[in-house]
Amino acid sequence: MLISKQLETAINQQIGNEFGASLQYVGIASYFDNQDLEGLAAFFNRQADEERMHALKFVTYILDTGGQVRIPAIPATRYDFQSAQDAVQAALDWELEVTRQINGLMDIAVEQRDYMGQDFLRWFITEQREEISTMSTLLNIVNRAKDNLLFVEEYLARHPAPQGAEAGGEG
Repeated sequence: MLISKQLETAINQQIGNEFGASLQYVGIASYFDNQDLEGLAAFFNRQADEERMHALKFVTYILDTGGQVRIPAIPATRYDFQSAQDAVQAALDWELEVTRQINGLMDIAVEQRDYMGQDFLRWFITEQREEISTMSTLLNIVNRAKDNLLFVEEYLARHPAPQGAEAGGEG
């Protein structure tokens, strides 16, 4: 087996976190869809798809390294957003939390001198930089737009979300 039990357990937890993020983004997309904000809904639906792809990358890594996939229970998602700012802030907060989680996985891989694990996790570290940048920018745009979210819709139509490393063929 090429993966330690400690890293296997931690990555299995991350699989649940990624699937949970996917469901949370569906919830955020639904919030915007209920307000007929199609651009924001589509943006968060794409984010949901991307998080699902991240979970599957982790699944593949565990299988490729001889481990066993054990997906944990996924907590209920938040659905009670008070505003667009609240929803986008929740997304940014989640991405900051995921960054902490990925860094924790890297800490385990470094501690164990697991070079394959480190190499695998570097992709996620780069991805998290992109996710935080994207969510921070979106939150700034939403805050500037205040109650006129049609400006945000226009922004998203002119500036599609970067596909980042997903378009690089590693997904």
